[in-house]
Amino acid sequence: MDRDMAEIGQLDRYDREIMKILSGDGRLPVTELAIRVGLSKTPCQVRLKRLIAEGYIQGFKAMLDPEKLGLDQVVFVEVELTDTTEAALTDFNAAVQAVPEIEQCHMIAGAFDYLLKLRTRDMHSYREVLGRVISALPHVGSTSTHVSMQSVKDDAF
Repeated sequence: MDRDMAEIGQLDRYDREIMKILSGDGRLPVTELAIRVGLSKTPCQVRLKRLIAEGYIQGFKAMLDPEKLGLDQVVFVEVELTDTTEAALTDFNAAVQAVPEIEQCHMIAGAFDYLLKLRTRDMHSYREVLGRVISALPHVGSTSTHVSMQSVKDDAF
């Protein structure tokens, strides 16, 4: 059994339930979490601290409403690089971090090198970001845009 499977095997049903509940509501007080999981407060709190310490729970954050922030346009961009040496990939990865419109960036094994998820106000804003920012990222050779018409499922985990 490899290391990852052994670590996952250390989680029991209470641990998994704690993570499931918190992934939907990270602000839930420990007392309420304990009730939902079926434990008393102290054992639940001990488990929660362990899950955080061991890295199963990496943190808590506010989930923002993109529509209320005026970021209604979602596009996915396939990016093909002109160079895929380690130095070029490192340059691209670092540059992507500085672009606030890029919500996600995934290196892909396939017909292109990266898949980006962007949020902008509208198509005009996206077109501006594409021409001014995305196309100017290090080693970008070509891009292909896919516009999301509707989000059917958008869960972080």
